[in-house]
Amino acid sequence: MTGRTAVPEVIWARPERAGRGPRAARSRADIAAAAVRIADADGLDAVSMRHVATELGCGTMSLYNYVPRKEDLYELMVDAISGEHEPWEPTGDWRADMLRVAHQTRALMHRHPWLPRLMSPVYGFSPNALRYLEHCLVCLDPLDASYGTKMELIAMLNGVVTTYVGNELATAERTRSLPWSAEQEQAMRIAYLGSRIATGAYPRMAAAFTQDAGPIDLEAVFERALGRVLDAFEPKG
Repeated sequence: MTGRTAVPEVIWARPERAGRGPRAARSRADIAAAAVRIADADGLDAVSMRHVATELGCGTMSLYNYVPRKEDLYELMVDAISGEHEPWEPTGDWRADMLRVAHQTRALMHRHPWLPRLMSPVYGFSPNALRYLEHCLVCLDPLDASYGTKMELIAMLNGVVTTYVGNELATAERTRSLPWSAEQEQAMRIAYLGSRIATGAYPRMAAAFTQDAGPIDLEAVFERALGRVLDAFEPKG
């Protein structure tokens, strides 16, 4: 394929368009925006070099002059979405600011449900991702910790958000595919679970349900998960 190499390279270190000839007719931003539109409408599996080229009104092979690999196309997409993070003036309360980052990331992933599938530290150093990381580190200035520890905090918080949203999206997708409502299924499963616990074979589960019969407040669970990550980084003593 045109532009494909057998050695690793960073798409951001390449010129906008490979080879000689006229000035680039399309920017990486144009290409990323087209790929994001496709993914938002039809899912990540619908994104292909051919589909993106059609969206842009160009030939598939000409697109390889700009993006040598599909993996690079994914990186452009992640960077484009990273640009949707809206920085703000930090408050001086690093916990509050990082909670705000986490909620912003969660909302962003719900706007682009394919994003959790592409979350990777490999994509963490694109232009928009670098601006996002720098903003997070500014928010963490009041935290008395090394930069390595702060980067670990950011990674762990992103991991919790990605996992949580991934589960939310998977649950919603499964629910849409069922011939009954989520409430009907939940009632059926609770009834079955109650019948199993009533056998006396699961005393600890019985005690757990006695203490908290539900329903589970998923928003509160999310907040507690974030809080526990941040608690681990609170200076001791």
